[in-house]
Amino acid sequence: MSASRPGWILVLIHASAALLAAVSLVGTLWLGLEERPVALAFGLLITVGELTRWTGPEVREPAPLAAAGALAYALLGEDAGQPTHHGVFQTVTIVLTATLLGAVPHIARGRSPEPDLPARRVLTVGFAAACFQPLYNRGAFDEWSGAAYALLIVALLALTALCDAVLTAVLAHSRTGWPFGPLLRDELRALLGIGSAVCATGAVMALAVAVVGLWALPVFCLPLLLTQLSFRRYAAVRATYRQTIASLARATEVAGYTPAGHARRVAALSLAVGRDLGLSGAELTVLEYAALMHDIGQLSLIDPVPAGATAGLPVAEQRRIALLGGAVVRQTGVDGSVAVVVERQADPCREQPLAARIVRAVNAYEEKAQGAGPGGPLKALEELRLGTAGEYAPEVVEALARVLSRDCLTLGRVG
Repeated sequence: MSASRPGWILVLIHASAALLAAVSLVGTLWLGLEERPVALAFGLLITVGELTRWTGPEVREPAPLAAAGALAYALLGEDAGQPTHHGVFQTVTIVLTATLLGAVPHIARGRSPEPDLPARRVLTVGFAAACFQPLYNRGAFDEWSGAAYALLIVALLALTALCDAVLTAVLAHSRTGWPFGPLLRDELRALLGIGSAVCATGAVMALAVAVVGLWALPVFCLPLLLTQLSFRRYAAVRATYRQTIASLARATEVAGYTPAGHARRVAALSLAVGRDLGLSGAELTVLEYAALMHDIGQLSLIDPVPAGATAGLPVAEQRRIALLGGAVVRQTGVDGSVAVVVERQADPCREQPLAARIVRAVNAYEEKAQGAGPGGPLKALEELRLGTAGEYAPEVVEALARVLSRDCLTLGRVG
């Protein structure tokens, strides 16, 4: 499935979110707005959360405060001891309206949110509200109090978080064609990070407002804002770290040992192959860094290899370059697992870790495909398939073929 052609599941999810939003809006207009001060307070909180949204390659929840406020409103039963009656339709309407209002400044600055984000927000909030509001309004939870009621809220939030993780994995699978299992695994792992903070804050907000009223909202949103700030700083450090590695990788290009953009192309294609093979997020990070620095050992050569193509060198020379590259990586302070991948590129295929197999095959493909004319990618892939008897891992070559097929055999030339 091509990433540029959304599948029917993607269309179905977006259509379901749009239908739920439309039905909720009509229902709210028809039934009227219940507890307007409460709706206004939560709507303002969600809007502020959307205004403080942040973006980045590793950001799963760009607006955690808005997500926590939306979940708290969906699971809100009382306001300072007084029962609320806002229901499912009003919950979805308020959350959607506040989300759109908070997105206006970002859109004005040319940073439009991904369509998947509001769809996820509407469906997850609608799910949480549908699990709680109808039963609460019927008095099903009247006998629940204290710790039992708190556990009920936490259990519903955990169930909602699981549904959101599944939904996010389905959306990513539909857009990219990457295996669903590893995507879901990474989403479930992400719940231990900012996801757990969002759920905890949503639960505390819903329970605190039930006791002390709306004054609890500004008090209990501060910890999540501080957590979001910490995640931003961590992401900035990670981005700087990656830029440093990318700069080191360019040393071979600046010195004329490898073609311009070679390391970047190998890293991008290696990541795609790694995702197709189901590597986890941490494994993909190691793979990317190793792919960026896989040729750094060539700096030890007196005379550059023509076009930087090490795949055609004798095995002994390849191994020497790989070991020197691993030594350089270790001296830079990069994670030792990256150095292991770099220095084991020239080992026998069956003895290599999977990341080293991927980098080896992708590097060979990129070297063979460049400058071979229009039929270069197909010819290079065929040569790799002929070498699967011992030089390249068959599962890696087939994953490479699937990735290139999805991208029409063009990814190998992307700069």
